[in-house]
Amino acid sequence: QVQLVESGGGLVKTGDSLRLSCHQSGRTFSTLTMAWFRQYPGKEREFVAANDWREVDTEYADSVKGRFAIFRHNAENTAFLQMNNLQPNDTAVYYCAARIFGTTTVLPSDYSYWGQGTQVTVSS
Repeated sequence: QVQLVESGGGLVKTGDSLRLSCHQSGRTFSTLTMAWFRQYPGKEREFVAANDWREVDTEYADSVKGRFAIFRHNAENTAFLQMNNLQPNDTAVYYCAARIFGTTTVLPSDYSYWGQGTQVTVSS
């Protein structure tokens, strides 16, 4: 059973950086396509970034391109989301998600496993 645990959220100021971590247990990490989503209060989860299990394809939401980077350390069973130049509208709960093999996809329903979420708050 794949289990995901996020960490690294917090309160930062506009323009600051933050790195989120997602530690996985239960399966060989290199078989997992990893993604990050975020959710605003009262809204559906929205796609942020994904990196496929082969580490060939990487996809970003337009709103974070050039500011956020997804990467992974397979030996550490961990995926990361490096967030730079954070803005107040980046304030949300961020979720790590995984699917076994498969391509990157922006649909939450395509991911079978989810973490508990970590709050990111950016003050103006």
